[in-house]
Formats: sequence, C-alpha cells, structure tokens
Amino acid sequence: MHTHDQTTNVTYLDGPGGSPLEPSAAQMRRMAAAVSERLVRFAEGLPAAPAMNLDDVQRLITRVREPAPEQGSELDGLLDVVMEGAARGIETAGPGFLAYVPGGGIYTAAVADFLACGINRYVSLWSQAPVLAAMEWTSVRWLCDLFGYPGAARGVLTSGGSMSTLGAIVAARCACLPANFLSGVLYVSDQAHACVAKAASIAGFPRENVRVIPTDDRFRMDVGELRKAIRGDLARGRRPFCVVGTAGTTNTGAIDPLSELAAVARSHEMWFHVDAAYGGFFQLTERGRTKLTGIGAADSVTVDPHKGLFLPYGTGALLVRDGSRLQAAFHTSGDYLQDMSHAGEVPNFSDLSPELSRDFRGLRLWLAIKLHGWAAFREALDEKLDLSRTLFERLRDTDWLHIAEPNLTVVAFHCAHGRRHGHEDELTRRVLDRVNATRRVHLSSTRLRGRFAIRACVLCFRTHQDRIEEAADIIRQATRDVMATA
Repeated sequence: MHTHDQTTNVTYLDGPGGSPLEPSAAQMRRMAAAVSERLVRFAEGLPAAPAMNLDDVQRLITRVREPAPEQGSELDGLLDVVMEGAARGIETAGPGFLAYVPGGGIYTAAVADFLACGINRYVSLWSQAPVLAAMEWTSVRWLCDLFGYPGAARGVLTSGGSMSTLGAIVAARCACLPANFLSGVLYVSDQAHACVAKAASIAGFPRENVRVIPTDDRFRMDVGELRKAIRGDLARGRRPFCVVGTAGTTNTGAIDPLSELAAVARSHEMWFHVDAAYGGFFQLTERGRTKLTGIGAADSVTVDPHKGLFLPYGTGALLVRDGSRLQAAFHTSGDYLQDMSHAGEVPNFSDLSPELSRDFRGLRLWLAIKLHGWAAFREALDEKLDLSRTLFERLRDTDWLHIAEPNLTVVAFHCAHGRRHGHEDELTRRVLDRVNATRRVHLSSTRLRGRFAIRACVLCFRTHQDRIEEAADIIRQATRDVMATA
C-alpha cells in the first residue's frame, strides 16, 4: 500500500510492520520539517497578528465538525486546517495578550514535548524510565530549592494550579484531620482563586466548611479577621485545619501577609498552603523575593511553570515541605504493580498525586532550564515588573481613570466620573470594549469591591516596551472617547 504526500513529494511507504502507522525514516523527517516550518512562520507572525480574531469562526467550526474518516488525508491540508483554526480566538501566545494571566509557550518547550511524545516513556513509576524520571525529579527539586525547601520535600508536576491545589488540600486533610474529617474548616481570602473552593468540594468538604476572610484596603487577607474566624470555629467545636494564602491574586496581583499567616497556622497546628500559581516565579528576582517574604514557611506551595516560566499550558507544580505527608495522602498499591518496586531517591510520581497515567511533563521544564538557565527567566520576569510599572505610570495621570498600583504585574483600573456616579461600571465596560476592538491588545475584566474593573496582566515573554506603550495609548484614547460621550 502506498500513499502520496504532495506537499513533501515523498511517498508514504509502509514501515517495518507493514502499516501506515509506521512511516519510513525519510517520511518522519519530512513530517517533522513540515510542522517545524509552520511553527516558525506562526511565531514570526505573532507581533502583527490580531490580539483577538473571530472572523469566519463559525464556518471553520462547521468544517471540523465532521464524521471520522475511513481513509487518511494529506498532511499539508491538515496542517492548513490546524493553523487556520489556531488563528481564530484570543491570541494567547502574542505580545498583545494582557488578559487573565498570560504565559506564551516558549519554543524550547515545544521541542521538548515533540521529543517527549516521540520517545513516549512512562515516568510515573521510576523503574520504567529511571533516567528520564530522574530528570523530572531533578526539575521538581530545582523548584523546591527556589523556595528553600529541605531535602525531605517532595513535589509533582501537574496539569495546572487546580490539580496542584487539590493535591495540597487532600494532603492537608490527611495530615491534620481524622478519617471523619467533616468538622474541618479551611480559610481563604475573598480574593482567593476559585480553584481552592472547588478543590475543597472535590476533597469532600461542604461549601460551608470554607471560610472566606475579608481583605484589607490592599486586597490582602486580613489577619485579624482570620484569627477571629478561627476562634469562632473553635468555640463551635469545629477543627480549623488549613489556611490558604495567595502570592499574587488573579484580580490585582495582591500578596497576602505570608509570614503572619504562617505564624497563625503554626499556633493552631494548621496546614499553611500558598497559592503562588501566578506570582511564585517572581521569587527568581530580587524584588519578587522581597515581596514573597515568608513563602518558604508554607507546608505546600502551588506554582505554575506555564505562567511564570512561560511553558505550554498544562504545566503546574505542587511542592510539599514534608514529602512523607504528600506520599501518605496518595500512595496506593495493586497486585498488577508488584513488579514496579521502588528504591533510591527518585520518587514514584504516582505516589504523589491522583494520576497514574500521565505524560512526561518534566522534559519541557528540564530542557528549558538547562538550555537557558535561570538567568534568562529572571531577566524576563524583571522586565515584566518594569513594564507593569510603565503601564501604571502612563495611566495614572489619565483623567477619569482610577488605577491600583501594581503589586506584581497586574494593573487594575476603572472609570471614575463624578457627574455619572453610579454609571461607572457601564463606562468601564465601554472602555474595555473599545480597547479590545482595536485587536492590538486584549484585556480582561473582574469585579473589585463589587465594581466592574479592567485588568491588564503583563507576563507574556513576547511582550516588550513597544507593546506596553501602545497599550497605554490605546487605553487613554478609549477612555477619552468614552468620556466625551458620557
């Protein structure tokens, strides 16, 4: 059986097994080259690409909603479909993406994933691929070192902050509560990420067991209110077991008073977890370390390399100071696993998370750090701190805008118009719509103290001074236009 690829002008020959699923060496090289060329063109076009493009999207969705084919198609045509589809939506890889928490996806990690998928080794049980499992464990250990965790610490790469947080809550539940854990109470701030409450629910806690603590005028957890809530729960016979602090909230980038929260947790023999999914990697910078003082005292930390290290989506991490407590929460066994003995310092990742089957996530982290070194990431993160400050300075003297000074790289603002008091939300929405309509930058919104607010988060590694200056000009002009008709 022969098929022909008109793009590469190479005939697909059945491989050694007589199957088209085993392409020849020459064909594999041509396929890899075709994909690589598309990715290079994609990356080259990002600076000029619209920050959001929904043109003709319904036609393209209809095009891919089709029955599964019986026979295969040419690679070139399929790559056209993929790349055309990738150009529709919000351009999360581009320099104009300032919404939510950007990452970008460095090319180095794409190379690593290509290798990892091609090699297709199973690393959840270390004995299946000892050296590759050691690579992943070494990468996790680098993250533990970043926060000053001891040699007994353990960690695992996850799909993101939600799964990491779930792992932390389960570990805290197992370490601090009896088998009947329904008296346990978890404390979060009113700015905590929604994944914390979701994780508590998945871990078996009713919603009323999650106490939401008010924040101060800087959107940080109010430690006095936390102490008051704990005293109240103790008086009612409840068991406070976990405090979750945030190191870089999604809304404003606020950092809770971590040292004080750690002290409160210790005084009540509670687990202290820090959600540093967004802000954690600023620990690489001098300014970040100062702002994150106290994070190393946490029992566990969530960080997202797909945010602060710019890796592809699907790369989170959970780090736990006492690794034995994480393993106690997730270790299990089965007769079919009896051949997979464990020995040595490299852990079985299946003992540290809910997952048994998982991809080789460690290579994208290991290769990126080995190839570029921490210095490259530190320089990029320092640049983002500078750029957010630039945006703040450019906007704070804009008439009719109230700007919150950035803690990290989130700049939040809203319209303030004395003559239209009570209508500021409407005006702010209109400013956001005008900004995003330019398709040069894309911002997102949130609510702060009940008020509609716009937020810009500067974190994409492709975002530099020129785009931030342009963003400031666009926001200022949109504000003038809206207020002129207010």
